[in-house]
Amino acid sequence: MLDVTAPPHIPVLLAPILARLGPISGRWLDGTLGAGGYARALLEAGADEVIGIDRDPLALEMARGWGTEYGPRLRLVAGNFAQLDTHANGPLDGVVLDLGVSSMQLDQPERGFSFTRDGPLDMRMGQAGPSARDLVNDAPEGLLADILFHYGEERASRRIARAITRARTEAPIERTAQLAEIIAACLPRPKPGASHPATRSFQALRIAVNAEFAALVDGLEAAERALRPGGKLAVVSFHSLEDRVVKRFLAARAGQGGRANRYAPEAPQDAPRFRLIARGGIAPDAEELAQNPRARSARLRLAERLDAPAGAVDRSILGLPALTLDQDKRPG
Repeated sequence: MLDVTAPPHIPVLLAPILARLGPISGRWLDGTLGAGGYARALLEAGADEVIGIDRDPLALEMARGWGTEYGPRLRLVAGNFAQLDTHANGPLDGVVLDLGVSSMQLDQPERGFSFTRDGPLDMRMGQAGPSARDLVNDAPEGLLADILFHYGEERASRRIARAITRARTEAPIERTAQLAEIIAACLPRPKPGASHPATRSFQALRIAVNAEFAALVDGLEAAERALRPGGKLAVVSFHSLEDRVVKRFLAARAGQGGRANRYAPEAPQDAPRFRLIARGGIAPDAEELAQNPRARSARLRLAERLDAPAGAVDRSILGLPALTLDQDKRPG
């Protein structure tokens, strides 16, 4: 049962966001509202208005509980941050994006994101469209292997895909614990302190189900369109694939060039659209890790919007995974 009055989880890397982007004022947009930690912090720090976007109806339901204290300063929008500029209704002073699955979703077994809490195999952030169950039970073995390899960097992808297709011929794979057990049986027993054997595979399936890489690039371009000159962008990612895309996008838009690979010619440079506020990714410090171990893989990248006109980015230089899934053509 969802508690709509519960306080939000502590948002990852909030302190450096407020410190490096402050003073906070004007109109901000939280494109991944989740449990509301960033939106609430921005309002408390002085934002005149925060637009909170989420495609998860449960996140919006919860926000209607805690958000009443902020009145019209908080505007809730059901949607995807990939179209955040269309929801902004005017220039923005700041955009915050916290990528990936939220703690709130992980903590609800019925959402099907967690391999440590048994639940129906779902993983849909918006609770619409094909689920992880559809993908696992209907996708060809080769496609499953490609998803696990390209979106999860899972080296045993073919072995796992073979085990999944073998298991589903006997009975449909319906539960997260069932899938996690199949995956774990394909891999060596993890050493103490190592991540769960299903970590990479569950990440890959979640990315595929929610078309996360397409949404990420669309969202970064939308933020470029929506931010006024001097507006700030903060992006928190949780795995190297996401961080690589964000890093290369911001480098390209800051006029630092870019290549699809080391042998490709450097892309032609336009006028810079962003100034990098931090040259590298900001990692959580020891104090934050002690309070929130889930933050260990997080990286924060910050930039300031300049006055050059917005435009489309050359996606070939962003380091996107080689696998491209058309959301309308996926199994299920």
